[in-house]
Amino acid sequence: VQLQASGGGLVQAGGSLRLSCAVSGRTVSSYPMGWFRQAPGKEREFVAAVNWSGLRRSYADSVSGRFTISRDNARNTFYLQMNSLKPEDTAVYYCAAGVDRSSATMTSLLEYDIWGQGTLVTVSS
Repeated sequence: VQLQASGGGLVQAGGSLRLSCAVSGRTVSSYPMGWFRQAPGKEREFVAAVNWSGLRRSYADSVSGRFTISRDNARNTFYLQMNSLKPEDTAVYYCAAGVDRSSATMTSLLEYDIWGQGTLVTVSS
């Protein structure tokens, strides 16, 4: 199983970016898929996730209303649309594939067993 994240870059505050995570070896419609981020000197934190059916999405309070997680089953890829970006959103963003389709919260790192390599998002003020 491999996850390939892309789409990071430098953007001004208020701008938008869309991250992509291409998945091979695990079907995105069968397991939870999530995004996490890690800022310099901080622990990795939950950002957003979508469950196996696509009917349940979860967001961190800090990004709710600004970020949207989605997926394309045909491409076996999921995305993170980030709008109204703030300097505090600056971090390396990681995509992850869940290990249990019945995962209750989808917000814990422990619920994911395969991680992408990370893509850097820098938001300038």
